[in-house]
Amino acid sequence: MTGITVYGCGEDEALLFRKLAPRFGVLPTLTEAAVSEENASLALGNRCVSVGHKTRVTGATLDALARAGVEYVSTRSIGRNHIDLAHAERVGITVGNVSYSPDSVADFTLMLMLMAVRQAKSLVLRADTHDYRLGEARGRELRDLTVGVVGTGRIGAAVIDRLRGFGCRVLAHDSRPGAAADYVPLDELLRRSDLVTLHTPLTPETHHLLDRERIARMKRGAFVINTGRGPLLDTEALLAALESGALGGAALDVVEGEEGVFYADRRDRPLGSGPLPRLQSLPNVLISPHTAYYTDHALRDTVENSLLNCRNFESESGIRHG
Repeated sequence: MTGITVYGCGEDEALLFRKLAPRFGVLPTLTEAAVSEENASLALGNRCVSVGHKTRVTGATLDALARAGVEYVSTRSIGRNHIDLAHAERVGITVGNVSYSPDSVADFTLMLMLMAVRQAKSLVLRADTHDYRLGEARGRELRDLTVGVVGTGRIGAAVIDRLRGFGCRVLAHDSRPGAAADYVPLDELLRRSDLVTLHTPLTPETHHLLDRERIARMKRGAFVINTGRGPLLDTEALLAALESGALGGAALDVVEGEEGVFYADRRDRPLGSGPLPRLQSLPNVLISPHTAYYTDHALRDTVENSLLNCRNFESESGIRHG
């Protein structure tokens, strides 16, 4: 039977791995501990390991995994930017990712858009203190707005599909256009859009895709939605634009420097003076802790595809060595 060591395995994932693994002919070894140089030995006897997106997989960790006989690392995420891919190639480790229901992130993105344009954060906070006055609570309707979708892969395309039902104008930008959308250059999209939503992978080329210069080109009062990766946005530039009133607001499921903060209980520990507390102090900024992907359907997809990745690697490896 094919074996896989699953690192950083939460309780909900563990239930699914135990339930689904026999169907794929895979024997899982599960650990809550994130993969590291120190615990790479847990993979001894298994050529495949599965890792989460919450922890960086460094060159030293990959070296230790290679010494333990690992040849394939499957990340339970679409993005692979948390893994040192160049080093993995040098030590002969193949890195795979998974696909899961794009509807999870697409639904969440639409929710954030609606919350942003209806000023939901300040509205709910006031209601929680029993202040039920309308004040500045007047919102805007999506049908009156132009939405710019940056990145039109499976998730971006699903967002575009949903936006059609609201009757708004949709602009799109992607280096490889594929969705049924009105594609325009990025600068034009920024200039014309009332909301800009980011769905492009994080690569060296897309790091700080929205930097100070590009944010300055955005329509005054526009909103930024990010359910992709935190570093797609230059956070300091975003903060400056929000604090000056140049932008109308932001709704962020991902933030630069979220590692070690998101997914932890930080109620009794100060966050320090980084960008996250500054963002959260603004009444027109919504923050959620990298949870857009987290639905029962998407989680099952993730576990199934992790097992399938491992089984396929073992089958292909057997053919190569047969």
